[in-house]
Amino acid sequence: METHSSSASGGGVARVASSSSLGGGGGRAVKVIPLQNPAPPSPYLQSAALASRWAAKVRGMSALAWLELLLPCSRWIRTYRWREYLQADLMAGITVGVMLVPQAMSYAKLAGLQPIYGLYGGFVPVLVYAVFGSSRQLAVGPVALTSLLVSNVLSPIVDSSDELYTELAILLALMVGILECLMGLFRLGWIIRFVSHSVISGFTTASAIVIALSQSKYFLGYSIVRSSKIIPLVKSIIAGADDFSWPPFVMGSIFLTVLLIMKHLGKSNKNLRGLRAAGPLTAVVLGTTFVKIFHPSSISVVGEIPQGLPKFSIPKGFQHVKSLISTAFLITGVAILESVGIAKALAAKNGYELDSNQELFGLGVANICGSFFSSYPSTGSFSRSAVNNESGARTGLSGIIMGIIMACALLFLTPLFTEIPQCALAAIVISAVMGLVDYAEAIFLWRLDKKDFLLWTITFVTTLFFGIEIGVLVGVGVSLAFVIHESANPHMAVLGRLPGTTVYRNILQYPEAYTYNGIVIIRIDSPIYFANISYIKDRLREYELDLDGSTKRGPDVGRIYFVIIEMSPVTYIDSSAVQALKDLNQEYRSRGIQIAIANPNREVHLLLSRSSLIDMIGKEYFFVRVHDAVQVCLQHVQSLNPSSPKVSSGHTLPRQRSFLQSLWKQGSDGSTPEAEPLLPRDEV
Repeated sequence: METHSSSASGGGVARVASSSSLGGGGGRAVKVIPLQNPAPPSPYLQSAALASRWAAKVRGMSALAWLELLLPCSRWIRTYRWREYLQADLMAGITVGVMLVPQAMSYAKLAGLQPIYGLYGGFVPVLVYAVFGSSRQLAVGPVALTSLLVSNVLSPIVDSSDELYTELAILLALMVGILECLMGLFRLGWIIRFVSHSVISGFTTASAIVIALSQSKYFLGYSIVRSSKIIPLVKSIIAGADDFSWPPFVMGSIFLTVLLIMKHLGKSNKNLRGLRAAGPLTAVVLGTTFVKIFHPSSISVVGEIPQGLPKFSIPKGFQHVKSLISTAFLITGVAILESVGIAKALAAKNGYELDSNQELFGLGVANICGSFFSSYPSTGSFSRSAVNNESGARTGLSGIIMGIIMACALLFLTPLFTEIPQCALAAIVISAVMGLVDYAEAIFLWRLDKKDFLLWTITFVTTLFFGIEIGVLVGVGVSLAFVIHESANPHMAVLGRLPGTTVYRNILQYPEAYTYNGIVIIRIDSPIYFANISYIKDRLREYELDLDGSTKRGPDVGRIYFVIIEMSPVTYIDSSAVQALKDLNQEYRSRGIQIAIANPNREVHLLLSRSSLIDMIGKEYFFVRVHDAVQVCLQHVQSLNPSSPKVSSGHTLPRQRSFLQSLWKQGSDGSTPEAEPLLPRDEV
């Protein structure tokens, strides 16, 4: 029978194995591949190589590449197809612009500001984002959730009728813009990955309910408390029931019904999709016409709105920055969730790439510039972005058209806005946020994953009853707790060999896979570090008891002699884990158990080498493949069994032969004898 031996350079290890040992018969030999011990890289050379690559990248950037980096709009301007794109962009820009005018005034009222500041928020930030933003379909401007956050943080500080209230809202735009720019420049957009979709869905659902209740005062005809918690809102609504007025309730209900019907028709019928965007304008026109004709005294109206474009001014109230910083971070987080999320989805749908960090920078510049022209925080809108995409927007020109429409509204149409009923604006807000009530997601999560449903429920309940800030903190905290729990309790699998192959897979997933007496093969499916090493050690001790219940092959030796750890999924290992593995190795040695390591990656292998763990375990127990480790370990297991099968030459394996002697017995001439079979052909 043929044998092979190999020697690894740089600390590698030689192996010998036979085909009939595990191969299932035939004369074909299986070569045990030597594991190469990589040379440790020089930290200086690593840093130099990184700096060299960075410098080469910068030097290799052309003037056009720099222009596209600084002004993302140049990408679509340079390749703009006028005949193909212009009509689509004009139609999309006009459609969303007409939708934005009444929505901007509605959201400003939700934020506790005069409607004019909503129009300002839909003017400068929209135009600036069209230049610096990288998304070609995202519609920027005031949104319901950001407006509620502004109202929630400013109301305890100052009364909404005070001029300071407006100044602080504008200052928030500057702070949010700076944070977004910094996150974009330092490429920190990855932080939001730790917030799960369940948290976002639960948070937006609860916020939508709070927003809708806060707008009910325009339907009911009396004032209610300003709060982001449901209990004070409900108590206030019940307490003021004696002041209920029918006219605004009937009018608001009619407007809300019209909006919902138009939205439904626009979504369900492609030929009528323009109705969805025209809904807010329809409500405003109908309400204004009714007020101008009948002059009902019980219907409150918007009132006088200043005419003209916003003037340049420096934000004020910097002494309140400390009290606003937490909300600025919260609004920035919402901006990432809303804007970057939908922008990436729309980019994928329209076949172009989007850098989330550059997107954050574009949003930041839009908010900074907007703050110098009396705008409160703006971000991407789910509803308007969807309408923009459905209307056929191909480039950022649609955003420029939106800004032009808003400028026209500020210059020429503000006198017409004075008679808009407040209940019409409230109906627009309620109609918009009803789409955020994601009860279908809760049902889906209940059926799919109870853990994610629990996360959704916790975020929803805490946001609803304890406020938006607490809801976000609790939701993110629980989400991180789940991440930590999963990381600290990683998946581990007992591997078995698939019949007729040299492939080893989870025996729970593949019941036909079989294992070998005296050997347990464990795959650790995560990095190994201080938080999970105790769990991993406990599980390894459990596996030592040999309770997997799989089909066993080979001689029955009564207990476990080898624990083979498959390390290909282990991307990282820290010093605490290395020390724990040293302790485990000593513990195993005291009980006559040998650890073998299969397929560690380069970084893990280097760390194990530097920590001397390789020398402690033994270089001969490090393998490229699980199959190699099993071949070598199984030879030793068989040598422990007195009833081991005969070798091909007719001799039995000596009971007292050492492990290395049973692997290699070199002749005096340096030749290698025929390898001994581990199992009869019918047992493999």
